[in-house]
Amino acid sequence: MSDFYQKGEISTLHNLTDRSVEDFEQELTMFAQTRPMSLVLPSLFSELEGPALANIVEELAQVPYLAEIVIGLDRADKEQFEYAKKYFSKLPQRHRILWNDGPRLQALDAELKDKGLSPRELGKGRNVWFCFGYTISSRRAEVVGLHDCDILTYDRKMLARLLYPVANPNFSYVFAKGFYPRINEGRFSGRVTRLLVTPLLRALKKVIGDHDYLTYLDSFRYPLAGEFAMRASVVSDIRIPSDWGLEIGVLSEIRRNYSTKVIAQVDIADNYDHKHQVMSEEDASTGLSRMSIDISKAIYRKLATDGEIFSLEKFRTIKATYYREALDLIENYYNDAMMNGLSVDRHKEEQAVELFAANIMQAGQVFLEHPEEVPFIPSWSRVHAAMPGFLTRLNKAVEEDNES
Repeated sequence: MSDFYQKGEISTLHNLTDRSVEDFEQELTMFAQTRPMSLVLPSLFSELEGPALANIVEELAQVPYLAEIVIGLDRADKEQFEYAKKYFSKLPQRHRILWNDGPRLQALDAELKDKGLSPRELGKGRNVWFCFGYTISSRRAEVVGLHDCDILTYDRKMLARLLYPVANPNFSYVFAKGFYPRINEGRFSGRVTRLLVTPLLRALKKVIGDHDYLTYLDSFRYPLAGEFAMRASVVSDIRIPSDWGLEIGVLSEIRRNYSTKVIAQVDIADNYDHKHQVMSEEDASTGLSRMSIDISKAIYRKLATDGEIFSLEKFRTIKATYYREALDLIENYYNDAMMNGLSVDRHKEEQAVELFAANIMQAGQVFLEHPEEVPFIPSWSRVHAAMPGFLTRLNKAVEEDNES
């Protein structure tokens, strides 16, 4: 259980009491009369074959306040899409599946490519972007939530706590980010947050000095959490990164468009576990190695747009400073774990830091060599300006896929 301590530029909403999910749902059902809510679930077909999503669907089937559930389905052929329709049919709420590999959505994507507006990479960012587009076209929700489909410890109270800050009409928040402890089988998890993001932000502060953006990011207890909620009006104007920098990119976009006074983070779970990515030391194009490069580039890009000037020498200094900060944090994590009867493999922790340090430098080199790189998918407002009526046709395609 956390305390009431507030740190940084954003509001932190804690879990201070054992409030029942039924109590939350009663209030949210009342809020839904004026602020209807929808949920976006980006999913690979393979997740329909695992234990996490089956439990998530069982829990969501009991949620009384959702106006709509939008499922983005990737890597599915026709037979698998038909299976997915049966799989999600147990949801009593209105729900729609975006068959991203189907001929209708592929044809629309081809039109976007002709205009230079299509997502450049396959993956979660593209999936989420199309789901947001459908949510805008559906016009059924004033509040949009999102979480992953690989959460092994999911219960519907997580969703209630996630949506509450944005759904409550007495609150001014337009965006809420979930956070939670990352402890799994008696060990600390969350390596990329603990061993990359936190020490990198501290290193950047030392090298380039105090910076509002770094203070903002450092205010989030778990900036890489895949769970967030926002007002529907926010969705149209944010640009979704297409690479592993999705979560950092969304936080950057929210800060670009809104005051930190209307941004919150909320404690949504005492226990959280999901599918763990491999470190992938030998292949920088996948796993946590790829993630660390994309996240580092996302932070560099944002700092550059705020006027920061980078050079190879500065990246070498950032790498060295990061390495020292990260090693100091390993000591803190080890002591914290020992006091709580948990285990930390210091050798593996230091191996991760060595890999991340190398990737921080590699990300800097890529940033300098390709300054023209634009990883963001255009906002839906831009798509609408360039292709009026596209969202209507997207809505029609999704409806026809789900009805056929």
